[in-house]
Amino acid sequence: MGRCRAPCVRVGTSQSWTDPPARKASLPTRDRAAVAPPGPGEQRLAARIGGVLFRKRSWLPVPFLLVLLLLDGNVTTASSAIAGALLVLGEGWRIWGVSVAGTATRRRGRRVQRLVTNGPFAIHRNPLYAGNFLIWLAVVTFSGVLWFLPIAAIVFALQYSLIVRYEEAVLESIFGREYLDYKASTPRWLPRLRATSCACVPRWGEAWKSESSTFLQYAALLVVFLVKHQLHVP
Repeated sequence: MGRCRAPCVRVGTSQSWTDPPARKASLPTRDRAAVAPPGPGEQRLAARIGGVLFRKRSWLPVPFLLVLLLLDGNVTTASSAIAGALLVLGEGWRIWGVSVAGTATRRRGRRVQRLVTNGPFAIHRNPLYAGNFLIWLAVVTFSGVLWFLPIAAIVFALQYSLIVRYEEAVLESIFGREYLDYKASTPRWLPRLRATSCACVPRWGEAWKSESSTFLQYAALLVVFLVKHQLHVP
């Protein structure tokens, strides 16, 4: 797709839809988002579970961090280097997505500013969650509890798959055919490398500012893990 769209004002989604579909398609993005009710896709079990996980996603990693802190791990130079590479790759991919999509990526409800199809979103639909997945693999690797890696990979893959089911249903309800066309031409997870043209300029300053809390979390985890290794906490 690789198309650029001007940012739209944040809108609510609590009103019901009473106008015919033809009029909905002619409305500006903010108006379509305001009047679109939950569609059939949002009523499916996977989407409903994903909606709950979406709203609670900041707290979901806590049990995994407790496991990593309570269990003994074997930290080596090689594992630390691999963890660092995964972290840089994951955060780099994530911050590129944030620079294109803006701070709306931190939303907690059914409020959508715009349909983003440029930057990393032009080659696959979920760069932020793909980046998050790599980041959590980096955290597990750095902890040294390497046997936990496949468990974490499976659980986070399932979690993000369900969240994406919910988000896709919401976007389909709001943007209709526009989103379905984008969905049909762009892979969900594995990037499809292709040339794209876009006049949009990524907002790197806004992205770095938005990610500042995330960087502080990385620093806090690093300190905690280093203290754990120094004290040989089992």
